[in-house]
Amino acid sequence: MSGLSSSSDAPVLVVDGMNVDIAVPAGALHAVSDVSFSVRPKETLCLVGESGCGKTITSLALMRLLPRTATLTARKIAFEGHDLAKISERAMARLRGYRIGMIFQDPMTSLNPVYTIGNQLEEVYLRHHRGASRKQARERAEYLLSRVGIINAGQRLGQFPHQLSGGLRQRMMIAMMLMCEPALIIADEPTTALDVTVQVQILQLLRGLQDEFNMAMILITHNLGVVARTADQVAVMYAGRVVEQGSAEDVFHNPAHPYTRGLLECMPKHGQAASMGRLGSIPGIVPSLVGNQRGCSFRNRCSLQMPTCHEGQIDLRPARGDHFYRCLLEPGATKPRPVSLGSAA
Repeated sequence: MSGLSSSSDAPVLVVDGMNVDIAVPAGALHAVSDVSFSVRPKETLCLVGESGCGKTITSLALMRLLPRTATLTARKIAFEGHDLAKISERAMARLRGYRIGMIFQDPMTSLNPVYTIGNQLEEVYLRHHRGASRKQARERAEYLLSRVGIINAGQRLGQFPHQLSGGLRQRMMIAMMLMCEPALIIADEPTTALDVTVQVQILQLLRGLQDEFNMAMILITHNLGVVARTADQVAVMYAGRVVEQGSAEDVFHNPAHPYTRGLLECMPKHGQAASMGRLGSIPGIVPSLVGNQRGCSFRNRCSLQMPTCHEGQIDLRPARGDHFYRCLLEPGATKPRPVSLGSAA
């Protein structure tokens, strides 16, 4: 687990009360509800949770790449003097790929199969640097391919995506993201399809580049091992909401929400033998996100649920310091006892 960022700089990105609703035949699907967080230069915020919890929709909302059936609202999404929830598409297009870079889950489907690696890297640079020459763009592309660990970078520029391995394609995507030195990286499951050795190399590469280029990073993953190696801050998502957030150290060592504890109990322990039995699991299924949601979305899967868990809106509350959780129980409670008056208000 990386240490907390020592940067005293102002946040690169501040997200306050972000919501994404998607129109479906049954009504409005609340894919993301009241999500708030911030991230500073050289800091890594990990959005973690099981598939379908809203992590990727959150990233697409920040990039303004949502489907047409989706509606984005927020109190504010502040980035370099802009409110990303309100600026025009033309203004957003100037930021996207230039000041905000994104690494998608599957590089093979993100790359154009009929253009060479060089063509695609150069296009990013030329799009945002009017007046730059093709020679300048190619020199930067070759430099960045070398910087991300690709040998014989000059030769690789003439190759097509299908000629590269999965690990090399992901390195190429990282180089593409760096062509314009963005202030913010959004990495959506960047190591999912890679073997363990390559995963570690890619994560180490991202961390080193982040420090070198003074970038903030939002890393989206369902892999808690990746979170432990990479995160400064963690936001745990469930059913479209952040249910716990704080420093990686606090969330891992003092989880306050029953869902976070359940996730951590699903992780294999170091040195755990097969004879010790099955891994932990969280029974039940995620509730429908269509229509009005009342109470705690995790209540039907929680062994500690109380009658009050079915009522009203449950807001984030402090567990300790800058560690917050969305629950009516005492932080880390193992019995269904509600928060005492004034203990976590």
